[in-house]
Amino acid sequence: MADLKFELVTPERLVMSDDVYMVVVPGTEGQSGILAGHAPYMTTLRDGELAVYRTAGSQPERIPVTGGFAEVSENGLTVLAESAGT
Repeated sequence: MADLKFELVTPERLVMSDDVYMVVVPGTEGQSGILAGHAPYMTTLRDGELAVYRTAGSQPERIPVTGGFAEVSENGLTVLAESAGT
């Protein structure tokens, strides 16, 4: 399967921009696993952790986020968070 283009951005900086396997997003309506080819989608974020899987079967890199939203488009997944720590 093709890689998912993923960007995590805060008002202060670009936190991550990479091709990854999957990202689990903490949406206000529940968690969503996003893979390459996902249908267009938008959700607001709840405070929690993004789980970034760089390859299939790998352990996730967990990034705490607060507020913001996530959008899936034909260009990939963009998460615009109020804050993100690594």
